[in-house]
Amino acid sequence: MGEDMAAFQDLVTRFHAHAGKWPERELLTFVRAVREDGELVLRDDRRSRGELDRTARAIAVHLAGRGVAPGDRVLVPGSHGLDFAEAFLGVQYAGAVPVPAPPPGGRREHYGRVAGIARDASVRLVLVDGEGLADTAAWMAQEKVTALGPVTVDEARAGDPEAWRPPRLDPDSLAFLQYTSGSTGRPKGVMVSHGNLAHNLGMLASAMGLHEGSRLGGWLPMFHDMGLIALLLEPMYLGATSTLMAPMQFVKYPHTWLRMIGERGIHMSTAPNFAYDLCLRKVTDEHLAGLDLSGWTHALNGAEPIDARTLDAFSERFAPAGFRRTALSPCYGLAEATLYVSGTPVADPPVEAVVDAAALERHRFEPVAADGVAGATVRLVSSGRVRDLETVIVEPETGTELPDGRVGELWIRGESVARGYWGDPPHGRGTFGAVTASGRGGFLRTGDLAVRVDGCHFITGRVKETIVLNGRNLYPYDVERASRAADPALAGLPSSAFGVAAGTEELVVVQEVRGGERTPGALRELTGAVRAAVAAEFGVRANVVLVRPGRIRRTTSGKIQRGLMRELFTGGSLDPLHEELSPRLADRYRGADPVEAGA
Repeated sequence: MGEDMAAFQDLVTRFHAHAGKWPERELLTFVRAVREDGELVLRDDRRSRGELDRTARAIAVHLAGRGVAPGDRVLVPGSHGLDFAEAFLGVQYAGAVPVPAPPPGGRREHYGRVAGIARDASVRLVLVDGEGLADTAAWMAQEKVTALGPVTVDEARAGDPEAWRPPRLDPDSLAFLQYTSGSTGRPKGVMVSHGNLAHNLGMLASAMGLHEGSRLGGWLPMFHDMGLIALLLEPMYLGATSTLMAPMQFVKYPHTWLRMIGERGIHMSTAPNFAYDLCLRKVTDEHLAGLDLSGWTHALNGAEPIDARTLDAFSERFAPAGFRRTALSPCYGLAEATLYVSGTPVADPPVEAVVDAAALERHRFEPVAADGVAGATVRLVSSGRVRDLETVIVEPETGTELPDGRVGELWIRGESVARGYWGDPPHGRGTFGAVTASGRGGFLRTGDLAVRVDGCHFITGRVKETIVLNGRNLYPYDVERASRAADPALAGLPSSAFGVAAGTEELVVVQEVRGGERTPGALRELTGAVRAAVAAEFGVRANVVLVRPGRIRRTTSGKIQRGLMRELFTGGSLDPLHEELSPRLADRYRGADPVEAGA
């Protein structure tokens, strides 16, 4: 890769050296879709390495003049754009700690979350781009945090770059705080050190065969670890290039993501499973005819359980545009391990397994013939192999290490594992510093259920989200898949399955459905279809709630927030189009007549 990735070098030192070596080399391109003569045209705004380095030095000097000292936390709200990159790097150049956060605008419910992050991190200042200034100022006034600024990136650029002096950074210095997308309780700021970051960036580059000539890009928000690290910091670290677009542009025009990949020659782009599903639903034949995806060699798919059918459909749909199935790279990662943990080797097709569903409920991995009895099997996709980290599968309650082929909680140990949560004791919240039953310590508890087979890791669910009904372990993702497949009207729409206590544990499925104008009779038919599909596959009764599109809550990485959905259900805050509940659930959570509740 041109340089020794094993030798530690903090991002500031490394990028500043790259800027001196290649000042004119393009680093960042931001792509906007604009209408011209009725056509959607992609327009670029670029920054070279030298330009970004100069701006970062200027911002660092300006921040120091405002009293920001090394180690201080600076909130950097925003989801995309060149200003965010300048702000993030400028804070690091000051020796301070950037705290990426979602922009507080759009919905007022975001105000409390961003304020919680600012207070938890005890931020010294808010550094925001001009586009987000009005929303940020309104948020700060409402939440009474006006003493923190805001300062705009335009203001901060006025610093003197020649007055900058490199900060003193070592492997233990904080590189940034990555706040996870938890729905309740105190925000959790993962402390990512420069040593963690350097190890993870090197590991990702090695696993994916990335180098100085690689072109990376995508639409993921920069306040999420996958977008920040894989699409922005990795190119900075390698000397590669990055091409970005706004998340909302992708949501509105999914085909522009694929156009950008083809027209800008992007090799690696990453997105959650739902993004590939959205392309399948929204990209038309006319769009497809203009695409060239032959250069897309790394199509990373992560952030939630991966649907094998999505991989099949995407590969088939976009094959005429030159897309190859071997480009698909299912992967796995989490903020507490900086980002990347495992992935499918370059040029290898995804590894799959068809296993006995009843055995999986008993936490056993038993492969069966692909043409087995309908409803008795589960098709799993591996999240690939782990490199340069140690993993164990353990029994969650006891910490007993399990052999290959047994499902348990995935624990991780290695240099990418973060230093803990901001403000917590070293082993706070039971996540960091876990010890196995045999006395081996220093592990990160991921909270994810997994099984390891022939060196490949399969993620099967979440420890706390497993639904236990009549002694059986049901995985929410499998129930949600059955719900979506119950009727063509539900295809591609998210659902959320969880257990709710009402004397005994009961299964609830919240399913989005299009068309608020549907008649009550049509909604009852859809509800019946979901209940029938779940009963046929799992032999259990489901309580079903139909909601409008957009009501299923997700994290910034696309994961279904099942815990939050359970709270909204039990609190009566889902605003359903239609729901059919058991008498026990209706009585306990709705105070309704069980007959009226659709029992």
